[in-house]
Amino acid sequence: MTTLSRRSFIGTSVAMGGALLLQVVLPRSSEGKQATDGTLNAYIKVGADDRVTVVMPKVEMGQGTYTSLPMLVAEELEVPLDRIDVVAAPADPKVYGFDGDQSTGGSTTIRLCFIPLRKAGAAARMMLIGAAAQRWRVAPDTCHAEQGQVVHSASGRHLRYGEIAAAAAAITVPADPPLKNASQFKLIGRSTARRDSAAKTNGAAIFGIDVQMEGMKVAVLSISPVSGSKAVEPLNSDAALAVKGVLQVVNEGDLVAVVATDTWSAMKGMRALAVHWGASRHDTINQKGLVNALEAAVKRPGAVASKVGNASGELKRAAQRVDSVYHQPFLAHATMEPMNCTVHWQKGLCEIWTGTQAPDRAVAKLAELGIEPGTIRINNQLIGGGFGRRLEVDGVVYAVRIARHVEGPVKVLWSREEDIQHDMYRPYYVDRISAGLDGNGHPTSWMHTIAGSAVSAVYSGEPLKNGIDDDAIDTAADPVYALPNLEVRFVQEEPPGVPTSWWRGVGPTRSIFVVESFMDELAAQAKVDPVKFRRPLIKEARMRAVFDLVVEKSGWTQPLPAGHGRGIAIQFAFGSFLAQVVEVEVDSTRHVKVHRVVCALDCGQLVNPDTVHAQLEGGTMFGLSAALYNEITFESGRVQQRNFNDFRTLRMSEAPRVESYLIENHEKPGGVGETGTAGAAAALCNAIYAACGVRVRTLPVARGLRT
Repeated sequence: MTTLSRRSFIGTSVAMGGALLLQVVLPRSSEGKQATDGTLNAYIKVGADDRVTVVMPKVEMGQGTYTSLPMLVAEELEVPLDRIDVVAAPADPKVYGFDGDQSTGGSTTIRLCFIPLRKAGAAARMMLIGAAAQRWRVAPDTCHAEQGQVVHSASGRHLRYGEIAAAAAAITVPADPPLKNASQFKLIGRSTARRDSAAKTNGAAIFGIDVQMEGMKVAVLSISPVSGSKAVEPLNSDAALAVKGVLQVVNEGDLVAVVATDTWSAMKGMRALAVHWGASRHDTINQKGLVNALEAAVKRPGAVASKVGNASGELKRAAQRVDSVYHQPFLAHATMEPMNCTVHWQKGLCEIWTGTQAPDRAVAKLAELGIEPGTIRINNQLIGGGFGRRLEVDGVVYAVRIARHVEGPVKVLWSREEDIQHDMYRPYYVDRISAGLDGNGHPTSWMHTIAGSAVSAVYSGEPLKNGIDDDAIDTAADPVYALPNLEVRFVQEEPPGVPTSWWRGVGPTRSIFVVESFMDELAAQAKVDPVKFRRPLIKEARMRAVFDLVVEKSGWTQPLPAGHGRGIAIQFAFGSFLAQVVEVEVDSTRHVKVHRVVCALDCGQLVNPDTVHAQLEGGTMFGLSAALYNEITFESGRVQQRNFNDFRTLRMSEAPRVESYLIENHEKPGGVGETGTAGAAAALCNAIYAACGVRVRTLPVARGLRT
């Protein structure tokens, strides 16, 4: 995979000759409506060598984008998938963005690109057919495309795409090319091997951390451990410079770097430097204070996000009332590839090599440093795990600040400790929820208040509209259940000195844990099986279908040994319907072993079922790890966790068997990357209750089982 600027891509295309450069107008709306301003934000090139190059508006970070998106083009273009090359789009949201946003996240890639990229392929196919028909002097409708060539049906004559690409370039681009119907799909919906598997297996794939170039130096950084503190001068620079290979020390106040000829020398130099940090007004921040503030916030009225009927009135009249408070901790992303960025700072050019989910945001943030956007060139690399962490571009900004002091290219590396202790954390949330049941155990009232950071407002820098963070209340304000009286409120409470941001689902992940855990509590109060309690309340037929499927495949009614339990959680999030059943064992010491997870998913039209299965499995493991073990805590303003020893993940020996079952249909595609993560915690904790009778309302489970 290579990265080209828009100008160099067009120039290269013209210089090659005999090529069709197709400018594709993608919609600027997630609803698939055509842009009215004609903004161009994707390009297809058919070369004289029959290779098809697609400039992609979304990045690859392990979710299979560079397999699934070319499948959309190949399907309509009628070209073998292995003939498509992919290049990452440069940072230009006006060209490559949706609603002016070029980021990859929110499980939106297939949802946003399904129609536009198919139209790109269809338009190119029509132009190639038109060029062939002109050469043969026949009507275009007597020709068809197959396997990268145009065939004249009557005579059997054929021309390779590469032979007619130049002529096709002169044909007017179809404004709205017709697309195949689902019955005609040859590739979409068929399990297809990941195109990047071999390179990622044999080490040939180039991630941001793998970038190498002539004359490149390496910098290891140290960031102030408490927000607002500065490095104490004088630094022990002589000790660092005495280390063989160390070239210089850079002090930016809140950021210090040791620059060397190689990574090991830079690390040794940083240890010798032994930076001391000054006082900060955030030195007094501690975990108890942060939690106390949220517990107080959740008791405030907040802003109404959703209201149906008279929830407060019906709660007073209920035969039974159930009240609960749930806590979910700060979470780091802990991606396999720590943060890194390579920068070559030159006069009139700032060239960057990194893996980022938001190249346009990187340019915008660098512009705030006074760097002219037109002088910034971002070469986006494969990403070794994003999960929302690389929607933030602080790593790019830090690297550029360091590179301004360095002659030649410099790769800036974060240690695992810096990565975990200077993350943009999933917020700590406290939820207060109450419900009323009638004499038959049916819910008559539902009142839910959410307190925590408003990540959408923090990310955008814009104030909340009407006091509501749309992400925080996602799936909570409109649950999958038909509740006659419902009221959901949000209270924004930003933790001082703690940076918060997106984390693989954020709002739905938070909401589904609370809603599905509490639904189990209501079932227990009504003395009804959790499955039998839920099913009559489900609103959507598609939701009931995945619900019934997961109940069947999990063997819900089959008996389990003592100390074992099953838990269920369902959701409509990211445009997809998902049901999960987790089976656990809890021993006498309250150690939890997850044995099995069963998932049933309806994500609409499948593009690559193999990737969907993989994303469900990976997302579930990610969610289970977080629910079982993960939390970020603060003392004296500092993050207490440092590495995978105290911010741990599931070991291979602990990983459960994950089964996934997909419902096939031709509905509008939904998202998949975050779905498995979102429901895992609730299904897990409901299973723990079934196994040992302990209700976990505070995550992680290791803490919740003790309180």
